[in-house]
Amino acid sequence: MGTRAKMRKHRSVDPVARERAGIEGVEALLRKAAEREHDRSKVVFVCIGTDCSTGDSFGPWVGLLLKEAGWPHVVGTLEQPCDADRYEALIGGISPEMTIIAIDASLGKKDGTPSYMIAEGPLFPAQAVGKRLPPIGDYSIAGIVAPHSVKPYWAIQHASLYEVMGMARSVADTINRVWPEA
Repeated sequence: MGTRAKMRKHRSVDPVARERAGIEGVEALLRKAAEREHDRSKVVFVCIGTDCSTGDSFGPWVGLLLKEAGWPHVVGTLEQPCDADRYEALIGGISPEMTIIAIDASLGKKDGTPSYMIAEGPLFPAQAVGKRLPPIGDYSIAGIVAPHSVKPYWAIQHASLYEVMGMARSVADTINRVWPEA
């Protein structure tokens, strides 16, 4: 196998066991996180994506909703996205003592109900579009916003804004329910 083939294969390898879930699975994952870290001030949400792409705005939408709900540590909102250009600079300032919950959009099998890929462990941002960014997160939630495609940029750009916003609201509402204000 040539070097390029090895690199492509390595990029597609995800060492984290992920599970496809509905919002109930997201809630179960977040409850585990909240049991381990009760203090909201020690939790940071890294909401990856951009406001310039419909599907990739999932993370920034969640970030905006969490900021509006008063969460103290949110990286990535519609106003200040944590996109590929700013990602490494923004995550560089996160204290290693914080519990990190990473949120991003992903491509996958779409069916009638919103679904997410969840894991205890990091996500690998921009993997679906072939970029290599450092992994992040003690817990990760990837909203499946569009189907896999041979044209991933096209697929994520043409996701339904209505669905993306609904999924973002569901995740933000679940976070607020799991960690009620003190």
